[in-house]
Amino acid sequence: MNQPVAVPEIMSADVPDGAFLLDVREDDEWTAGHAPGAVHVRLGDLGSRAAELPRGREVYVICRSGVRSAYAAQALAAGGWDAINVADGMTGWAVADRPMVSQDGAEPYVA
Repeated sequence: MNQPVAVPEIMSADVPDGAFLLDVREDDEWTAGHAPGAVHVRLGDLGSRAAELPRGREVYVICRSGVRSAYAAQALAAGGWDAINVADGMTGWAVADRPMVSQDGAEPYVA
């Protein structure tokens, strides 16, 4: 039986500017508010879309609270990506007052 791959974690306030940020939340969560420049791949689609993600650089994985992103980061790390879980998710991102945009032009929020 395979053991889970240990994945480093970081708080959203500490995600470096210009990082490759992968948002694995559902479509409605993404539409409500996300980090500018983030890439959206729903957790359920990650297996079929992982090849779209860069290799050779850190991939910071984020969801709402850090649980789904932890699963995604473990799966990516097991597949050879340099994945880092954003432990406090978009909830922490908003609390840290980091920039957010919505997909529909409304005031962004974490759904």
